[in-house]
Amino acid sequence: MDENFTPTEKVGDKQKPSNEYDIVIIGAGPVGLLLSTCLARWGYKIKHIDNRPEPTKTGRADGIQPRSLDLLRNMGLKPAIMAHEPAKVYEVAFWDPTSAGKGIQRTGTWASCPSFIDARYPFTTLLHQGLIERVFISDLEKNGVEIQRPWTIKGFRSDEAKSPKYPVEVDLEHVDGKQRETVKAKYLFSGEGARSFVRDQLKIGIKHKDPIAHVWGVMDGVVKTDFPDIKMKCTIHSEHGSIMVIPREDNMVRLYIQIASSTDKDWNPRKSATEEEVQNSAKRILEPYSIEWERVEWYSVYPIGQGIAEKYTLDHRVFMGGDACHTHSPKAGQGMNTAFLDALNLAWKIHHVEAGFADRSLLHSYESERKLIAENLLNFDAKYAALFSRRAPAAKDVAAATEKAGAGEEENQFIKTFKESCEFTSGYGVAYDPNSLNWSSSHPAQSDLINPKGNKNRTGRILINSNVTRVVDANVVHLEQEIPVNGSFRVYVFAGNVSKTQQALKDFTQNLRKKNSFFSTYLRKDIDTVSHHERHNPHSHFFTFCTIFASKRSSIEISRDVPDLLARYRDNVYADDIWDQRVPDAKAAAHAKMGLDEESGGVIVVRPDGYVGIVTALAEGSGTVDALNQYFSAFCSKALGEPRAQL
Repeated sequence: MDENFTPTEKVGDKQKPSNEYDIVIIGAGPVGLLLSTCLARWGYKIKHIDNRPEPTKTGRADGIQPRSLDLLRNMGLKPAIMAHEPAKVYEVAFWDPTSAGKGIQRTGTWASCPSFIDARYPFTTLLHQGLIERVFISDLEKNGVEIQRPWTIKGFRSDEAKSPKYPVEVDLEHVDGKQRETVKAKYLFSGEGARSFVRDQLKIGIKHKDPIAHVWGVMDGVVKTDFPDIKMKCTIHSEHGSIMVIPREDNMVRLYIQIASSTDKDWNPRKSATEEEVQNSAKRILEPYSIEWERVEWYSVYPIGQGIAEKYTLDHRVFMGGDACHTHSPKAGQGMNTAFLDALNLAWKIHHVEAGFADRSLLHSYESERKLIAENLLNFDAKYAALFSRRAPAAKDVAAATEKAGAGEEENQFIKTFKESCEFTSGYGVAYDPNSLNWSSSHPAQSDLINPKGNKNRTGRILINSNVTRVVDANVVHLEQEIPVNGSFRVYVFAGNVSKTQQALKDFTQNLRKKNSFFSTYLRKDIDTVSHHERHNPHSHFFTFCTIFASKRSSIEISRDVPDLLARYRDNVYADDIWDQRVPDAKAAAHAKMGLDEESGGVIVVRPDGYVGIVTALAEGSGTVDALNQYFSAFCSKALGEPRAQL
């Protein structure tokens, strides 16, 4: 891991009795591993088990979407992922029957992540899940956490009245049945996958969104073929069936092929096919091109139905995430990516509750936020899977459509749906509804300074990307990546023109220092002994600050232009002086992309998971800090802003 992303300060306390843990995590797939990694870095004591003797050897998920790659970079894990030289999908090719009715032809291509999405990495990264798991496992070992294998969960009880501090008791057992242990924990998390013991014990049902089910064959291997797009992601419809091609690392390719559908007259959900039968089917679909397998690494047949858990938790002590909560087809490449964001959403909320920053009610937002995203995913997936699974149109209909469309004026429904869904599948389309974290006009925080005119950031959406120059070393950096995933709220002070905002900046820091501000209320207890080199959390683990001036770097002098409080974050002071093609006429591109005035600036508060919480103007007087105090008061553990009553 990049040492720049290693938290130098930790909140949790690992010095607990041997059978007491902050959290017990069941399952070492993507969702469990990311949750464990975050909490381990922040100092929590974790018991993490998995019922497999080793990480995933073959198969399973393999697609990392652009937003997830942003997240992995923000965690310092991207270099380890890319060291495996994964395949990168920039474009998707569509193949359909020829007008003559013989064989297939390419009918179009489309960017995997089109240019209208402002993505740092406009491609899908394809890598074997086991290699991804090992990147997380290596990081966990650096933070003193080992996956206990092969162990399984046999039972649990949650009783906060009986044991307020460690209300969850968990019974664990080695899969050979010869070793057992019972541990106590503050939380239990199920990342067990679709067959979740925890979900079954809680009697939480799965609601099926789409009655249509499919049986799919999936095969990973090295092939010899003259099919021209074998290194591309392809969706292929032919008169012999449909297939999806996914390039992989080490010259491998993954093929998804439908074996049966509940719309078939002879539908059988237990229908299977041999490796050879699937290969022969693929050969027919790819005609007139040839394909032969040099080796097959993994082959599986499995039924797919779109389902979602009715609840993600019952008591906000025992939680579930990933495939334990939502199942869908693998073709859109969303399973692992949705799991990552489930884990991150829960990790920082547990952290803020346990660190004393937030009220326990914050944990209620995990289910409401992540269940909404899963429902959106399943709605998309049902539509996408149904379109993909349709029989190919007759050759004469393809020809007629081609003639009618002329120069591509009218697209078939599958391609149209694919294009419309790109923002969602890239991960940038995730949008959380208004709540205490995501400001709206109904939020308790009310001020004319909130949501200033022109603001382009939407609360509940990811922060807009921007390039700036770091003042201390003249490095051009990605602003949204400058603060790592450290569990802190990120307060971006866009300071505009310093000659105009000097007084507003001074008032901002003076009001932060007031007794009951969010800044003063959550100062670190060890603040006097914090290292001079602590970059992000010198004052508190609750927040960190960045200051961005709409000026050339050469004109900014930190000691002169930045008030002392913000100057303590000297490595997080930037010049907004990098041109951006999306706002070609802007003098300060980052300010312009955010929709903030280049003269007067503004303040953007971003949640620890990278989503925008609130945007305010940067104004003289106490108004800006008053608005932020009101915002944080909606979910924090202590009253902010107004003086607290004295006993």
